[in-house]
Amino acid sequence: MSTDHKMHFGLHKHRSHDEGEQHLLHPRRGLIFGVSLKTYKTVHETLDFVNGLGPVFEFCHKHGIQFFVVPDMVSLGRVPSPLPHGAILAAQDCYFEDHGAYTGTVSPANLAEIGVKMVEVGHAEQRRLFGETDEIVVKKSVAAARHGMTPLVCVGEPKRCDTKEAAKHCIQQIEPVTDRLPADKPVVVAYEPVWAIGQPKPAEPEYVIDVVKHIKHRFGDRIRVIYGGSAGPGLFRKLSSTVDGLFLGRFGHDVDKVLDVVKEAL
Repeated sequence: MSTDHKMHFGLHKHRSHDEGEQHLLHPRRGLIFGVSLKTYKTVHETLDFVNGLGPVFEFCHKHGIQFFVVPDMVSLGRVPSPLPHGAILAAQDCYFEDHGAYTGTVSPANLAEIGVKMVEVGHAEQRRLFGETDEIVVKKSVAAARHGMTPLVCVGEPKRCDTKEAAKHCIQQIEPVTDRLPADKPVVVAYEPVWAIGQPKPAEPEYVIDVVKHIKHRFGDRIRVIYGGSAGPGLFRKLSSTVDGLFLGRFGHDVDKVLDVVKEAL
């Protein structure tokens, strides 16, 4: 790769909402997988990683699987848009106002302008480190949807508990979002038990399946639910009866492992 990190699948360009319509998430269509890079990689490492995801993008497109990638905020504007094969560019956060004196925030309007189609909101680290509340999550979700971006709403119980209690906690986090958004606006929920994030192993498959079943019983096909929280290779086969995909963190920072994960969907 050249030093200016021009990727083999195209240079960065800005796109209008209309141009990117084929990259929008359908609220009730198939499986969805994604990977967040958090702030683990440098800008150059991020661009190399996204470039290396080409086989993943191609595989997912061929088999009707939606795939999204969530770079850090600095790298986001350097990633070519649109991504190939209908892959979705996502952001790790946004503010709920478009423009103004909001130092240190990221405008949802600007994210949409550079081709972002999904915004992660409510992650446990945002809640713990920066005091993000359910009310703020709703505002950010509305702002994202206002600009044609799908909110990726992260939910999860803080401690391991009875699965009905865990689901109740998650439902209380999801309901304010679905109540505020029109029914035709897609919502993807990332179920990430807080106690499982960053651990060597994910929550037990039986536990996850039961919690997700309760969530889906409440919302039906209004939402799609993917699992995060130490998700990695070998997990989706165990959850495929219930979850709609996986949200990978550090276990997804190897392209070969990501490809292995999405192949489990077949």
